[in-house]
Amino acid sequence: MTKRIIYQTTSYIEEHLKTELSHEELANQAGYSLYYFYRLFSFITNKSLSSYILERKLKYILSEISIGKSAVDAALEYGFNTYAGFYKAFVREYGCSPKKYLSIYGLQSKIAKQKEEMFMKLSHKEIRSLLQHWPLDSSVKISDVSIMNGEKISEKRWKIGKDYYLTVSPNRAKELKSIAVAKALLNQGFQAPVPILTKERQEFFENDYLIVLKQRVLGTTLSIADFYKNQQSATTVGYALAKLHQAFLELEDQILCDPSNLFSLVSQWALPNVKKQVIQWSLNIPETFFDDYLSVFKVLEKALPKQMIHRDPNPENILFFDDSVNGFIDFDLVEKNIRLFDPCYCATAILSGTKKEKYDEWFQILENILLGYDKENRLSPEEKQAIFYVICSIQMICVAYFAENDEPNFKYLAQTNRQMLEFIVQNKERISKIVV
Repeated sequence: MTKRIIYQTTSYIEEHLKTELSHEELANQAGYSLYYFYRLFSFITNKSLSSYILERKLKYILSEISIGKSAVDAALEYGFNTYAGFYKAFVREYGCSPKKYLSIYGLQSKIAKQKEEMFMKLSHKEIRSLLQHWPLDSSVKISDVSIMNGEKISEKRWKIGKDYYLTVSPNRAKELKSIAVAKALLNQGFQAPVPILTKERQEFFENDYLIVLKQRVLGTTLSIADFYKNQQSATTVGYALAKLHQAFLELEDQILCDPSNLFSLVSQWALPNVKKQVIQWSLNIPETFFDDYLSVFKVLEKALPKQMIHRDPNPENILFFDDSVNGFIDFDLVEKNIRLFDPCYCATAILSGTKKEKYDEWFQILENILLGYDKENRLSPEEKQAIFYVICSIQMICVAYFAENDEPNFKYLAQTNRQMLEFIVQNKERISKIVV
């Protein structure tokens, strides 16, 4: 299987980083031509072979420096011809010098290993084999599903024909909760992606993963550009989120939902991480922002209404039909949290796909989402005061998460979310005047 071969290639690279790794040799070991190997490696890892090897070398050199080895010696040992060459590559990757990075983050003796799951992409041939468990036409069309407005292809969901989606999930508990939420929402009159029974009349089957074929919810997603072309769409989404929350309130006794404390999560994990990144990347975020957040939001958060929320209402999970929201999908992250999280998260998801030169136009979208929500679920005075802090909470979580994660494409997402956080912090006054 090609994904297994690429995993074996990365394992070989890991063991031979101090040697001169020949691309031709790696391709020969994998049994492919160099041209095809390049394409295959890039497809499965979302990185070029050269950038992957460079990234791993830099991590190991940093680890060696942190435990006392000379930076020059470490750089030469891992194949750089000069320290200057290593230094330029490091700054381009990490945003600061190795010395500054270590002063911020300290000892780097542990190297994050590449996860085998990262390479477990399924081919359409493998998907078609899985589909044999359902009474479907063997020639049914299989399509990849884009998420994050085309920035990434989903590695766990595929569109099957016109009416279904196949989900392959390594997290059994999350997927079962998602199924339970979908069925409960269907009973509440919402459109929801419920499971299609297998030939054995089961809702799913299992091998190493939980595999579910779900009914497609009628409708289409809106692009980021659509929200800017028609501002009414944002109001419609806000209103729909309020209706979804009303339905969730009726489900809380039926579905076990993990509680989450937003302030604790940010103050104990995300905020300390972001403060380090402010130094690392020289971000324009003053220390006073963090002091203000900790003192003000600590008090506000206790007064905010809490309930079951979607937790991931980005535009790709909201389906429109005839200019109205017809349903929501992807309930993997449903939890009990402050209800204001969902409309604020939807707004920041739209900002994440907005070009920097259009950032100023985003404030109207944020306001319209909140006005739509407020029309159906009246925002409390405390919620109106907390809008800026909830948005900042979401952004700090995203900045910390993407920066800590070695998954493909996350480097770009980390950079985007740092840029967003700077913009949001610098516009506190403007955001605080929304929905007063």
